[in-house]
Amino acid sequence: MTPALTALLCLGLSLGPRTRVQAGPFPKPTLWAEPGSVISWGSPVTIWCQGSLEAQEYQLDKEGSPEPLDRNNPLEPKNKARFSIPSMTEHHAGRYRCHYYSSAGWSEPSDPLELVMTGAYSKPTLSALPSPVVASGGNMTLRCGSQKGYDHFVLMKEGEHQLPRTLDSQQLHSGGFQALFPVGPVTPSHRWRFTCYYYYTNTPRVWSHPSDPLEILPSGVSRKPSLLTLQGPVLAPGQSLTLQCGSDVGYDRFVLYKEGERDFLQRPGQQPQAGLSQANFTLGPVSPSHGGQYRCYGAHNLSSEWSAPSDPLNILMAGQIYDTVSLSAQPGPTVASGENVTLLCQSWWQFDTFLLTKEGAAHPPLRLRSMYGAHKYQAEFPMSPVTSAHAGTYRCYGSYSSNPHLLSFPSEPLELMVSGHSGGSSLPPTGPPSTPASHAKDYTVENLIRMGMAGLVLVFLGILLFEAQHSQRNPQDAAGR
Repeated sequence: MTPALTALLCLGLSLGPRTRVQAGPFPKPTLWAEPGSVISWGSPVTIWCQGSLEAQEYQLDKEGSPEPLDRNNPLEPKNKARFSIPSMTEHHAGRYRCHYYSSAGWSEPSDPLELVMTGAYSKPTLSALPSPVVASGGNMTLRCGSQKGYDHFVLMKEGEHQLPRTLDSQQLHSGGFQALFPVGPVTPSHRWRFTCYYYYTNTPRVWSHPSDPLEILPSGVSRKPSLLTLQGPVLAPGQSLTLQCGSDVGYDRFVLYKEGERDFLQRPGQQPQAGLSQANFTLGPVSPSHGGQYRCYGAHNLSSEWSAPSDPLNILMAGQIYDTVSLSAQPGPTVASGENVTLLCQSWWQFDTFLLTKEGAAHPPLRLRSMYGAHKYQAEFPMSPVTSAHAGTYRCYGSYSSNPHLLSFPSEPLELMVSGHSGGSSLPPTGPPSTPASHAKDYTVENLIRMGMAGLVLVFLGILLFEAQHSQRNPQDAAGR
């Protein structure tokens, strides 16, 4: 061997780990982090490098660092090494690789590991458009937003090991910032649970706190449950509220969703009797924020697919508008069965809508648009023909179209009374029946004849009485005759 070649070989070996010398094929090591590659500030993280059983030493490098970050001896059975970070900071965030050394030289570097620190900024918001419930196989959009002007938003799906999705921030006319992530098709084969973050361009591995998690519910075509309220649809602040979701299908669990909310409530199904299943959702004491439209869904434990939604149930909060309303009945609050009556809701104030409720009624309130007339805003609720089922206590409320689930204070209660039935069961008229004009004269003459005959009878009786009295006063004259 020539002196020059010997010198070159020695130089190559002396360069150590920064110069890769291979005598043969080496398996490329694998690099991963536990509990994950996205770590909150101050939390511990362990980085693992797994290579060959022939490895004598493992080395961890961080991109941008001139020297190796750490070197460790392998753990038995010598095919991997552990590198620990006791407390995550932004200085630990970055891109990592590892390789190992054996008697044959240094291996190829591993694929890069992106280690991200979260918690540097306040959390964004994450919402689903139009709602977190979507038909199985459908698509939707997730909106990640913030009031501050960060450069990029990141969407992560729970349990997914693919790289997170990143979008540039878009400024809104309102002054906020957002990114819209299309999602789908949504299927019930696994759980759809997301969080989002944001970061600046110059620090791509230093992220904000995570948003609150958002779960997507894929709904199917199985029979819809029913949703009802045990207290009635109109409540005052401070009252308790229980919504009951039930079905004659044996669902094992139910969820309750309020339109416009990002979360939903989940409860296990109960079986009050054979063939029925239900769950009670207790909300309260209620506040104005509880007003809105609710739906519920059912599911079986062995399926990730939810049923079709129940019919919507509107919960209304009274006493949120101080303008007053009044309620009256035309022609009056007492009406015979089969006749017509109109309940009139009025206010001096400009309400957009009036609502009429009946105490103890199962149906939702009647709702009519306000009309202006006679210097008042009003709505007419006709009831015809009236039956005994219409009897009861009524109240009316006013509301604005900007927030239709917030109502005024109620009107004074109106008691509607229904008397008798139409036809023969009603009370007879107290006066003579009205007659056509052509018979008015005959009726008058008949009365006059009757009155004349009565007068003659009275005259005849008077003569007889006079004769009897005269005979008692002159008995001799009577005898002479």
